[in-house]
Amino acid sequence: MTREGYIFVIIDGQDDDVFVKASKTRHALHGDTVRVAVTREKNDSKRREGEVVEIIARSNHPFVGFYHTVGAQAWVLMQSKTMPYDIQVDAGKAAAMGAQAGMKVAAVVDRWDRRDHGPSGHLVDVLGVPGENDTEMHAILAEFNLPYRFSEEVEHAADKISDEITEADLKGRRDFRQTFTLTIDPADAKDFDDALSFRPLENGNYEVGVHIADVSWYVRPGSPVDKEARERGTSVYLVDRTVPMLPEKLCNKLCSLRPHEDKLTFSAVFEMTPKAEIKSRWIGRTVINSDHRLDYEQAQEIIESASADQAETAVDAENRSHPRLRKRVGPADEVSGRSPAQSDVFSIELPHSEELAEAIRTLNRLASILKERERAAGAIDFDRPEMKVEVDEKGKPVRVYQKVSKEANWLIEEFMLLANRTVAEFVATGGQMNGVAQKNAKTFVYRVHGEPNELKLENLYTFAKGFGYRIPTDAPTGGRATAKSLNQLLDSAKGKPEFAALENLALRAMAKACYSPDNIGHYGLAFKFYTHFTSPIRRYPDLMVHRLLALYLDGAESRKKEKYEEECRYASERELVAADAERTSTKYKLVEFMMDKIGEEFDGHVSGITEWGMYVEIEPTKIEGMVSVRDLKSDFYEFDEARYRLVGKRRHKQFRLGDPVRIRVKSANLEQRLLDYELIENQE
Repeated sequence: MTREGYIFVIIDGQDDDVFVKASKTRHALHGDTVRVAVTREKNDSKRREGEVVEIIARSNHPFVGFYHTVGAQAWVLMQSKTMPYDIQVDAGKAAAMGAQAGMKVAAVVDRWDRRDHGPSGHLVDVLGVPGENDTEMHAILAEFNLPYRFSEEVEHAADKISDEITEADLKGRRDFRQTFTLTIDPADAKDFDDALSFRPLENGNYEVGVHIADVSWYVRPGSPVDKEARERGTSVYLVDRTVPMLPEKLCNKLCSLRPHEDKLTFSAVFEMTPKAEIKSRWIGRTVINSDHRLDYEQAQEIIESASADQAETAVDAENRSHPRLRKRVGPADEVSGRSPAQSDVFSIELPHSEELAEAIRTLNRLASILKERERAAGAIDFDRPEMKVEVDEKGKPVRVYQKVSKEANWLIEEFMLLANRTVAEFVATGGQMNGVAQKNAKTFVYRVHGEPNELKLENLYTFAKGFGYRIPTDAPTGGRATAKSLNQLLDSAKGKPEFAALENLALRAMAKACYSPDNIGHYGLAFKFYTHFTSPIRRYPDLMVHRLLALYLDGAESRKKEKYEEECRYASERELVAADAERTSTKYKLVEFMMDKIGEEFDGHVSGITEWGMYVEIEPTKIEGMVSVRDLKSDFYEFDEARYRLVGKRRHKQFRLGDPVRIRVKSANLEQRLLDYELIENQE
């Protein structure tokens, strides 16, 4: 729904929505499930139109607004982009919740009868004083119906989980505590859910272990913690905070692979040649003790350093203070209860800086080979700049900067991809793993990604031809050939003004990745088999994968597919909600960052074209705002949807995606998270 009261009805399985005028909505509101009658089909100049004939279900998602009273009556006043009507609420109940005039609150609509002037509902939360950072972040979470606290029941259930690792916990696990192991995460990370172990073998190959926190060992199906984790579906990462899927005791302590602590893990272990060929693989439960906790910058410094001596400066004193004997022969033992001193053969390890440098550089070399192999197989290489907002201790944005991924990021990513596809392939193809024979594929949770939309690909190729790119008349529109064509196009456009526009259109043509028990492969990564195995601390589908994998490794029969069809649909929905909330928090902080820049001028480029104007990303922050068609004074501009451009009727001036422009910041609306720019039209 829009601020003006008209709506767009999204229909499952169809690309085109249905436009409904404000007078034809039948009191439907944003998020409602409705039945719509199409009154006009789409043509070259008009979109599909219709009218709502039935409201099937009211949304239970809250609307956020300002609490207002007049005598004994009370309302929630709206300033939302998606809610044009104020909501009447019970003043007594609101007061009992602590609501005071002017506060931000969240309300759910209960009814809107035909004879009523407006909707009625009830408060679900009192968020606080407008403008305060916590209030605004909680308002975003409320808007997407996301919790920002755990119930006492869930916290109590988490606290009851034992911190101790017992002999029963270790039974049947492979012991990697004497194998060199490290974690690499962002500098501000609190939970470390993956680690890598590295061991050179006598035959010249390497043993590389991908170790993932064994959350499923602690979070039992049907427990209060499990039910809450499923309900949330994923952790949510707002600009200034993380809203975790699991209580702190689990995500930051018990299941976090912190250095120099024994931790229970679920692992995929590979014997790899120096050319990154997989000679053998093993999947199962393990126990580790990480030697080093590195951030990406430290790992990158080691990769770039000229010698192992320089690498020592990248490791903090804590990480260097734990020299110990290292077992060097044979595979990791199953836990037997004996101490390291009772094991067979030991050798004194290299100084930590040298061993760390050797491991990081070798792992990086192997990861680079894996990455090139994926590219050759047709993986699509999108490299859009990721912009981050830095906030101070009060949540105020102080800097917008580009997050740059380097080899250290790719190192971790490639081994996580390897583990994910190995697990998926084992379940999908049958065969044998760890001595367990599996005859047929079994029900599983896959991460799938379908082929691109053919019509959107054709539009991309048409747009590219306008910049002089030669697209063969028989340009492929399916299979790996399409990926190759896209990569070639993006490679040839790199460094040119239109590159961002071409990449954006290519991204729009891509299908959305989701979870499914039906394995159709992952098109973007060029994998026949893929799942999410590596982040059970923050993604519920990974927890489902761990549970199914443990069952199948023990020889269990396939689980019922119908249950996992529903679970996958729900998990995919929760992922989209979390992503929307994260983008909204970023947008809020970007608008807040621009509040004191009204009237300033910036260079930028056209990043989007619509019938009502064009979006412009300014440099160097990539902050996007709207230049309204109404404010383009030099001509009357019409929207050419097929070619993604605005065309002047009299002077025929064009604005296309990627065009460089100069703008002035016109206004910033923090409540609606909108930025308006005005074009400086001196480029005739």
